[in-house]
Amino acid sequence: MVDSGPAALARARVRPVREGRGGRGGVRRKLIPAVAMVATGLLLSACSNGGPQDTWDPAGPVAQQQKDLLVPILWIAAAVFVFVEGGFILISLRFRHRKGRERTPAQTHGNTRLEIGWTIAPALVLAVVMVPTVAMIWELDVRDPEAMQVTVKGYQWWWGFEYADEDMTTSYGDQDPIMTADVLVVPEDTPVELTLVTAGGGARDDAGVPDHEVIHSFWVPRLFGKQDAIPMKEGHILFSADEPGTYWGQCAEYCGLQHAMMKFRLVVLDQAAWDSWVTLHKQPGEIPADPLAAAGMDLFLNGDFEGGQCIACHTVGGTDAAGTAGPNLTHFADPTHGCFAGCDWETYVDGQPNLEALKAWLRDPDAVKQGAKMPDYGLTEDQIDALAAYLYSLT
Repeated sequence: MVDSGPAALARARVRPVREGRGGRGGVRRKLIPAVAMVATGLLLSACSNGGPQDTWDPAGPVAQQQKDLLVPILWIAAAVFVFVEGGFILISLRFRHRKGRERTPAQTHGNTRLEIGWTIAPALVLAVVMVPTVAMIWELDVRDPEAMQVTVKGYQWWWGFEYADEDMTTSYGDQDPIMTADVLVVPEDTPVELTLVTAGGGARDDAGVPDHEVIHSFWVPRLFGKQDAIPMKEGHILFSADEPGTYWGQCAEYCGLQHAMMKFRLVVLDQAAWDSWVTLHKQPGEIPADPLAAAGMDLFLNGDFEGGQCIACHTVGGTDAAGTAGPNLTHFADPTHGCFAGCDWETYVDGQPNLEALKAWLRDPDAVKQGAKMPDYGLTEDQIDALAAYLYSLT
């Protein structure tokens, strides 16, 4: 017989609700595996190696020194973590509340030996970490006037490189320093000293002060650690590379809207390739024979588009284009110049010019790199084709 009277209704009202599949318990049971999967994925992603920015695969003496210091410090940090977290777990299990036990355990007030111990032990650990760290900071913070000198300029959002040695000047015009953008090229086994400065968005006021100056950080993990480029202050990095190759770097300090797209590459050449590279980059930009590229050259030098001209911001050696606000394009299509526009696009794909990427950039820079300082000049498709042909003639 079913009990459906007032007493049964009252019992139903006070009966506790059991959490089923749709209650909090079900949600927790589903949430725990999901969190565990995400945490496991993040943990496994940290175990990858062989990447282009692998700190654990040094390719120069500076990066090797930094790794040799980092490894023992990480082991010390791991030991401290295990000791502290293990203590938490042990205490939580041993002194957890049990049935029939008083909720408040016996209290201990003061333990001189323990307090002295946990003051001295961390001090010793910090001393072991601090002494070699400070020693290396002083060791690496050196200048070498005999090293090859390169000025690194942090723009928004790309890197410019200016070779400052007397024998690294062009053979034309006022014999200005050789300059590149997005790709720094150096010889192997050669000390190189980088001087880091900021250049803002590229434009300057009447006093020569750059606009939009912010802090950047120059970093090539396989060759050297991070070094900030700070407005109105110079930073320095002294390094060398053991063997030829291409090493990836990036800005490691948030610097604005396109910080994540402010990458660069450091190309190391053997001596013969380096000599050829220097000889090439001392020469002016080529005058194209191809009719489409020649039309692009005329547009580049003489075109007056909506909002300005190409030569207002860019340089092409041996021509009237001498702007300094944008990248130097004298040898834009040189095979060592593997990327452009903050290294967001490859200059070549499978050995072929990456025309689609370059045309998208010329068509509307802000559409592909929001906040880009290069304006949209309202170019027609024919003008874009001609300019792209000209830029790829600049080998």
